[in-house]
Amino acid sequence: MLLRKYMSLLGIGSAKIDLILPKEKYKLGEQINGYFLLKGGTIEQQLKRIDCDLICIDKQGESEKVIDSVTILTSKCIESEETNQMPFTFTLPASIPFVTEDVSFRFTTRLTFNEGVKSIDQDFIEIVQ
Repeated sequence: MLLRKYMSLLGIGSAKIDLILPKEKYKLGEQINGYFLLKGGTIEQQLKRIDCDLICIDKQGESEKVIDSVTILTSKCIESEETNQMPFTFTLPASIPFVTEDVSFRFTTRLTFNEGVKSIDQDFIEIVQ
C-alpha cells in the first residue's frame, strides 16, 4: 500500500481527468456543455482544484495565448478505481479578433491534488465565425 501511495505521488497510478465535449466545431459566443470525466487511480486521492484554459495557438508554433479560464475548487476525495463526472459549461467569447486559419484552439485541463503530480488533458476545438 505504501509503495502505491509513493508511486501515485510521482504520477504513476494517480487519478486522471478527461474533458468530454459533444463536438469539435463551435461558433463564437456559443455555450459549450460537456463534462469532466474523473478516473480514480490505484489509491484514494484528495482533489484540490480543476483548471481549464481555452488557449489560442499560432499554427507556426511561435506563440500561445490564454483566452479565458475556468477554475473549480474542490475538496472531493476520489476513491481507487472510481469514475465520476462533473459538469463543464463554457461560453466562448462573442468576438475573438484572431479567429483565422492561422490559429488553432485547445482546452488544457489540469487536475490538481493535495499531494502528487497534476493530471493534464488537452482537447483541440475549431472555432468558426
